[in-house]
Amino acid sequence: MRAHRSEFIQAVVERGFLHQATDLDALDQLAASKRLTAYIGFDATADSLHVGNLVGIMMLRLLQRTGHRPIALVGGGTSKVGDPSGKEESRQLLTDEKLAVNLEGIKRSLSSFLDVEASDTGKVNETGRAGLMVNNADWLDHLNYIQLLRDYGPHFTINRMLTFDSVKLRLDREQPLTFLEFNYMIMQAYDFVELARRYDCELQMGGSDQWGNIVNGVELGRRVERRTLFGLTTPLITTASGAKMGKSAAGAIWLNKERLSDFEYWQYWRNTEDADVGRFLKLFTDLPLDEIAKLEALQGSEINEAKKILALEATSLCRGRAAAEEAAGAAGAVFGSDTESLEGLPTVEIDNGEFQTGINILDLLQRAGLVMSKGEARRLIRGGGARLNDDRISNEDLMVKTDDLQDGVLKISSGKKRHIRILAA
Repeated sequence: MRAHRSEFIQAVVERGFLHQATDLDALDQLAASKRLTAYIGFDATADSLHVGNLVGIMMLRLLQRTGHRPIALVGGGTSKVGDPSGKEESRQLLTDEKLAVNLEGIKRSLSSFLDVEASDTGKVNETGRAGLMVNNADWLDHLNYIQLLRDYGPHFTINRMLTFDSVKLRLDREQPLTFLEFNYMIMQAYDFVELARRYDCELQMGGSDQWGNIVNGVELGRRVERRTLFGLTTPLITTASGAKMGKSAAGAIWLNKERLSDFEYWQYWRNTEDADVGRFLKLFTDLPLDEIAKLEALQGSEINEAKKILALEATSLCRGRAAAEEAAGAAGAVFGSDTESLEGLPTVEIDNGEFQTGINILDLLQRAGLVMSKGEARRLIRGGGARLNDDRISNEDLMVKTDDLQDGVLKISSGKKRHIRILAA
C-alpha cells in the first residue's frame, strides 16, 4: 500500500473506508496542505440514526481526529422530498412536527461521536477543529422555484439523470418515480454548492449509492462557482454472510438509547461473525491498527476475546464507557461467566400483584417483547428456544408466579442472544 501525503487519506485507505473518489491524488494534496472541511448528509426520516449510518459517522470522526472540520448535514429540507436512491417505492412525506422530533434525535446520535455545535447563523465556524451540524432547510425552504429552475436547471440533463441507478431501478421495475423525488438529486447538488459558499466545504462523502448525487454536486460547483470540489464514497458494508449492515432479527440497530438498550447494542457487536472482526475493528473503533492486527490474528475460541473488545469499544463510542462496561457485565451474568447483576439488560416492569395470581408464560413472552403473538410464543417453546431464569420452558400452560422471582427479578430469554429482565414493581 503506497503512502499518502495527508494523514486523513492515509487513514481512510488503511482502515477500509475508500470506495471511489473523484480525484484522490488532488484531494490528498489538498488535505495535506490545509484544514479541509467535508460533509456527509443524513436523512431525517427517523428520530435516531442506526448502525447502517455508522460508516459515514466514523468517516466524519476520522476527519476530525486528523485535524479537519466535519459538517453533519441533516436533511430537514431534503427529507421533505425523500432520496430515491436504493428505494423501490416513494417514502412517506413527513410533517414539520415529525421532522423537528427526528432532527433532535439525530443530533443526539451524532453528538456521541463528534465534537459539533449547531449553526443557526450561516457564519463560518472559527473554533478550530469543532465541527458543525447544519440543517439544509435553512436554505432549501427559502428557494424561489422559478429562480432555481433558471439558475440551475440548465446544468442538469434528463438524459444523464435517467442513467442513475436510483432512477433506473424504478423504471426497470415499472415502479413510479415522482417528479418530487426526481428533484432530489438537484437539491443535493445544490446543498454541496451552498455549503461551499457558506463554509468553504470542498468535499462531500457518502455511501457508494450516493456516487451519482455527489458527482452532480462536484459538477455543479465547477459550472456555477468555477471551483474544484471533491467527492469520496465508502463501500457498501455487508457482513461476511452477505447480510446488510445494521440489521438484526429484531430490526434496526439504533444508536439512541431510547430506541435500543445498551445491552442490545453491545450484544450486536459481540455477535459479529468471525470473518468480520478485523474489518469492523478498523471501521467502527478508534483502536490503533497495530493493536487491531494482533486481535485479527487470534484463532479458534480466542476470537471471542476480540469480539468482546470490539463490542466494548464500539459501545463506548456510542453510549459511553460506563454504559459499555455495564453491558459487558450484564452479558457476563447472562452467560454465566461472572457474577455481575442483570441490571444492564433491557427491563420490563410488571406489577407485583400479577405474579401473586400468576402470569401465563405465553403472555409473559409477548409482554417482554420477545415475540409478537401467542402463536409465535408457542413455536418458540416447542422449538426449545424459550427460557426462564436459564431453565428451558416446555410447558405452554406454565404460570409464572412470585416463587419464580429472585429478589424481585426474573430473566426471560429467546434463544441464546435475546434476554429480558422482568422487574416486579
